[in-house]
Amino acid sequence: MTQAQPTCSTAAPAIPAACAELLPEVFRQTAEHAPIAISITDLKANILYANRAFSSITGYSREEVIGKNEALLSNGTTPRLVYQALWSRLAQKKPWSGVLVNRRKDGSLYLAELTVAPVFDEHGETLYYLGMHRDSSDLHELEQRVSNQRLMIEAMVNAAPAAMVVLDHQRQVALSNPSFCRLARELTVDGSSESLVALLRDNLASPFAALESQGRAFAGKEISFDLGGHAPRWLSCHGLAIHIEDERAQVFFAPGEERYLLLTLNDISELRQKQQDSQLNALKALLAEEELLAGMRETFSGAIHRLQGPVNLISAALRMLERRLGEQAGSDPVLAAMREASAAGMEALDSLSGAMPLRPTEAKLPVNVNQLIREVISLCTDRLLAQGIVVDWQPALRLPWVMGVESRLRSMIKQLVDNAIDAMSHNQISRRELFVSTRVEHQQVVRLEISDSGPGIEPGLALKVFEPFFSTKPPHQAGHGMGLAMVQEIVSEHAGTVHIDSDYHDGCRVVVELPFSAAGN
Repeated sequence: MTQAQPTCSTAAPAIPAACAELLPEVFRQTAEHAPIAISITDLKANILYANRAFSSITGYSREEVIGKNEALLSNGTTPRLVYQALWSRLAQKKPWSGVLVNRRKDGSLYLAELTVAPVFDEHGETLYYLGMHRDSSDLHELEQRVSNQRLMIEAMVNAAPAAMVVLDHQRQVALSNPSFCRLARELTVDGSSESLVALLRDNLASPFAALESQGRAFAGKEISFDLGGHAPRWLSCHGLAIHIEDERAQVFFAPGEERYLLLTLNDISELRQKQQDSQLNALKALLAEEELLAGMRETFSGAIHRLQGPVNLISAALRMLERRLGEQAGSDPVLAAMREASAAGMEALDSLSGAMPLRPTEAKLPVNVNQLIREVISLCTDRLLAQGIVVDWQPALRLPWVMGVESRLRSMIKQLVDNAIDAMSHNQISRRELFVSTRVEHQQVVRLEISDSGPGIEPGLALKVFEPFFSTKPPHQAGHGMGLAMVQEIVSEHAGTVHIDSDYHDGCRVVVELPFSAAGN
């Protein structure tokens, strides 16, 4: 293969003789080891020379491309106008730069960032074309990804209902979304973003000052604005410092940074206005429905329990008579009546069991036990005040969430609190105190303790009280005895334990332990 050597123009500066002897070899090695693909073609784009990088990028060996046209790299998807522009520039004896979609030997495609320049003889006539290109696919994908992400972020920020504003190092508004501008018009006299920023700085005070001076972020800071005759506006504010590096070239090796501030505002006015009333009313309705369902289940369970005994006795007596009468059993009228009674009893049991209301199936979700206790105490406030009961609640500051059915766990806590109130409702009880506490035990379970200052439970009954249909209340006050049995059932559903603390002597203390290993913190 004869490698064409570009000739030098007569206009080139004179080169010392010693250097001139080295230049051809230096040029050859430089081209051969250059990190970009270099090819030299004739005036019809037939390849005369290709360096190592050309083979590395295209997948073709040097022997496979020498004498072939550069068109073998074409994928056919590059618009014809691009090639027309290329050849038009070369015809004007000017270099061309652009991007082509090329195809490698294995069929894969890549973006070739290409520069083609004419090589002239001493008379200025074009002898060859010098092509240099590199694979810019990764760079293009990165640039496109950044551009797409920027467009998506801008669309998301502009469409977000939350008001957002970015302040520069001089605390001037650098960016703001439409929600922030709308909020400024509603809360300030002149409707400007700058006025709203000043209003926020005054109301947030310390958090805003710490964000400005130290870059300390804050979240969930609620502020309110009195709008005269209108309902107050409540905003939940979040602040974050953004550190931006200097973009100037002169500080490339010693970059500095500027601190920008991002404020996000969520309007929670309507939520705050409705939260208290709706939450309490919803919980009351929910618990009323659950208590009604539980009462119906208790009634059916009690009826089944009471009917089961006589039916079992009739069945036992029937079997004894059948054995005693032997062959005469078929004609005995008493035995026939007992058979009818037994069948009727079994049918009644089946009917009662089938009529028992079913509990709806609910999925287990992360549950905050402290929140459930707070809700139950709020619901029981009227009863607590009526009985003169003082509540001492000591919740754990950081309590892991428990995976469970929220309504079931709330019913369990409500049942325990109701039992404690009932235990202290006797006239002879003068000290009426309810102690509720939560804590993490052995880094495995959430421990809930509910203690009352009532008469307590005898040690011999500490296990029996969890049995169905057992009650320590007087006959005229006793229900169906399913309260603690229901508590035991719910705790078991959540893989927990419940027991009466035998070491507590100032009343009764019920201890519930629920695992939180499957819950997020």
